[in-house]
Amino acid sequence: MKKINSIFFYQKTPARPLRLLPLLLLCLILLLTGCSAASAPLSKTGLYFDTVITVTIYDKEKETCLENCFALAEKYETMLSPTIEGSDIWNINHSDGKPVVVSDETAYLLETALSYCELTDGRIDLTIEPVSELWDFHEFLSSNATLSQEPQSRIPDNNSLAEAVRHVDYHNLLIDGNTVTLTDRNASVSLGFIAKGYIADKMKEYLVSQNIKSAIINLGGNLLAVGSKPDGTSFQFGIQKPFEEQGTPVTTVSVCDKSLVSSGVYERYFYEDDVLYHHILNPKTGYPVRNELLSVTILSDSSMIGDALSTTCFVLGLEEGMALIEDLDNVEAIFISNDGTLHNSTGLKP
Repeated sequence: MKKINSIFFYQKTPARPLRLLPLLLLCLILLLTGCSAASAPLSKTGLYFDTVITVTIYDKEKETCLENCFALAEKYETMLSPTIEGSDIWNINHSDGKPVVVSDETAYLLETALSYCELTDGRIDLTIEPVSELWDFHEFLSSNATLSQEPQSRIPDNNSLAEAVRHVDYHNLLIDGNTVTLTDRNASVSLGFIAKGYIADKMKEYLVSQNIKSAIINLGGNLLAVGSKPDGTSFQFGIQKPFEEQGTPVTTVSVCDKSLVSSGVYERYFYEDDVLYHHILNPKTGYPVRNELLSVTILSDSSMIGDALSTTCFVLGLEEGMALIEDLDNVEAIFISNDGTLHNSTGLKP
């Protein structure tokens, strides 16, 4: 999955920042929270979906719930990863145009992803994988303020991009119940802009079923709060200031029983000839989206919706993206424009 994130996790009780692997950067959000000794949290960290994930619960007697959350992570990675042979997505991408039977959940996610493709008239396209595979942002960290020039260009050549763009068209993905057909044999799909949010929602659903009243699910920057802090106050999530040192918040948001997800140009990028190239790509051209935005952060009840909307609103731009948010119930957003200005939806106080 391409949507992979980095996060620092801080607590007022002694704790060490979680250092992530260099290539695991997409959405840097600073999480600020605290607890008393009596309610010290239990946490578990692992590597799934090409990113580091952490689940934290505030109930010492429910440690098995952590293990079961990670069992869910393994289940969905095996089901949805495009790189694991035998997964539903791998089977679709290697079907040579033949119909593939997938799970109910995969079919649901594909249909939901297609709805965002249609909403944006293809500015979001889940078949962009042939283009994404031509770009390599993994060696470039958002913490690198200056990147040295290298003799060999990291920009794909025009012919290769043009050929890849020919195979990007969500209309080539047909869904009939649980049967999925990718009619272009050279196309491939990814649920990277929506899958982690869905998985976070499923983890929360499980924790709530186990009567967990306070927890934080961090799937590489897709943050989802279960309830509030043990003392009844809201969690404070800090949104990363673009291109500043990791852990530098531009603002903080009070979160109780909601999700916070960001997408931005500073997450994975490189410079070449003083031009910034970032990982959010335009399916029509194959090049990074250019729209005067640095990032979009979505506050919502569902992490899946927040995951999808953070990318959707970014590609739509400030005017269209904000109009979409203002049209939706129980969804708020913070857009950061190139000059560093924060633009909040009406439900969020400046």
